[in-house]
Amino acid sequence: MSDKYETLTREQLIELLKKRDRTKKLGLVWERDEIAADQAIDENFIACEIVPELSDKPAPWPNMVIEGDNFDALRWLRMTLAGRVKCIYIDPPYNTGNKDWVYNDRYMDPEDRFRQSTWLEFLYRRFTLARDLLAEDGVMLVSINDEQRALLELMMDEAMPGMKLGCFVWRTRKGGYDSGNFSKDHDFVMIYRNPKFEFAGSAKQRADFSNDDDDPRGPWTDDPLQQPKNYKQREGGVYLIRDPDTDIYYPPNPNRVWSVGQRGDKKLREAAIEDLLDEKLIIFKKKGEFVRYETFEELQQAIVDKTAHKFARLDLPNLADWVGKKIGIGSVRIKKFLKDRKETPNPLSSLLDGVITDESYSVEVGKTAEGTRAIRAIFGGDAFEYPKPPSLIRELIRQSARPGDIVLDFFAGSATTAQAVMELNAEDGGDRRFIMVSSTEATEDEPEKNLCRDVTAERVRRLHASDDPKYADLAAPFAYMRTREIAFEDLDYDLDPKDAWAALETLHGLPLTAYDPAAPWNAHEGEGVTLVMVDRYDAALLDWLRERSFQNVFVYSWAPGQLARELAGVEIEIRSVRDTLVRSFQQ
Repeated sequence: MSDKYETLTREQLIELLKKRDRTKKLGLVWERDEIAADQAIDENFIACEIVPELSDKPAPWPNMVIEGDNFDALRWLRMTLAGRVKCIYIDPPYNTGNKDWVYNDRYMDPEDRFRQSTWLEFLYRRFTLARDLLAEDGVMLVSINDEQRALLELMMDEAMPGMKLGCFVWRTRKGGYDSGNFSKDHDFVMIYRNPKFEFAGSAKQRADFSNDDDDPRGPWTDDPLQQPKNYKQREGGVYLIRDPDTDIYYPPNPNRVWSVGQRGDKKLREAAIEDLLDEKLIIFKKKGEFVRYETFEELQQAIVDKTAHKFARLDLPNLADWVGKKIGIGSVRIKKFLKDRKETPNPLSSLLDGVITDESYSVEVGKTAEGTRAIRAIFGGDAFEYPKPPSLIRELIRQSARPGDIVLDFFAGSATTAQAVMELNAEDGGDRRFIMVSSTEATEDEPEKNLCRDVTAERVRRLHASDDPKYADLAAPFAYMRTREIAFEDLDYDLDPKDAWAALETLHGLPLTAYDPAAPWNAHEGEGVTLVMVDRYDAALLDWLRERSFQNVFVYSWAPGQLARELAGVEIEIRSVRDTLVRSFQQ
């Protein structure tokens, strides 16, 4: 029993249960043990060990492939990367009850009436951890099918309250038929984001800007010079604008009068029409076309006969000003320059029928068959079932992650997400980093099976080494890592320095390097930060540190006492390796 209940009396506990039963909850309810869930997060410590022989390319490694239960991997990532992941994309198990998911053997029973609760609880625990990884402008994208979409959405509302943005729809195949003359040939991508996240969208089309008159201010378009007020509401907007080139006067639409005033107007807050004319910002349409009324009576009669200018009204306050003038029949507009336009991208709509739908942004997104073809091309056979098409993931990440951002997939499977990141980086020269998490999926029947090693990581390796020209520029050095559980009481003995070093490098945003156990201390001088971990005291470290600026230098030690005494009076913080990692882990 949790400590918080130990001091309660029997009557108090019964009252708590009654209160819980009286409380009706709106939304999804599933069977879960909240105390057990909370205990599982801090049940033990998680270390990640780099396996050099399975890592790709020499260190430093900016990317990671993590082998292990993704619950453990997410706990390690929350310790080291909380609040720094820009985009999480996952394609979780769809709870079909079939044997196509290794966790079915341990978590699922298709005949169990609590099967849905087991699936929901499995994902809920992982989503609540993943939520803490997202940056302030981060987003989580989750693929799901039609059958489980409603349950997943309600559960994600619980795990990520207030973060739902919407969903995409993408067509998975063509020609499929189910029943009722309806084909379930589509899947969904749920979108949950932090408040500062925005999709990249698409650039606005600027075909309406031109510069036919060689205006030195550059390309321009013309906008209306009107406001949504009529001639009775805004008399200051009812006047004739004279074209100085033709001596033609233009009246406003009486239902939408001029949006700018004249010099002398007490309500004038911006440039007057005279100023705009002097700056040659006013455009006259149907230039040269006009009508003329020689007398006021002629104008009045034309209005009565409904043959007058379309903007003439008997009760216009300036109707007498029309008499004897050439009255233009065209509109008046104002120049707006492209250089002054504040660019806001067109918003993204949805993925529908294989195409990102937007007036100006149309990208073909492949169907499931594309993913299968990609796997066969890379592995020479069907190494993974039902992989997502690279083009789908690539376009989602293009919209969600900029160069330098971190992309995480903790149901990495065949590493389609890694390929998508590699393709985007090759395309725009970016340095997005990926973290792929996958289990071995070993079973009693296949104890040697290792999906992470043989498919997830292997796909990235093969893309590097491929002779196919379309993969020529793909590169993504990665550290291959394995999760390992350590009891908290055994940390002082079982936490290997090399595993602590990997955690500290990640905590400080540095690419991973190989730890040298023979050295008394290891150092990693990165861009803007220097990390030092002391395994055993060495006086040479003091000289090494004094040669450097102490700004953004972080020194960690297993027993920081002696080092702190030696550096007394020096403005440098000495931190405990164990305390720092445990505190970050149990946040």
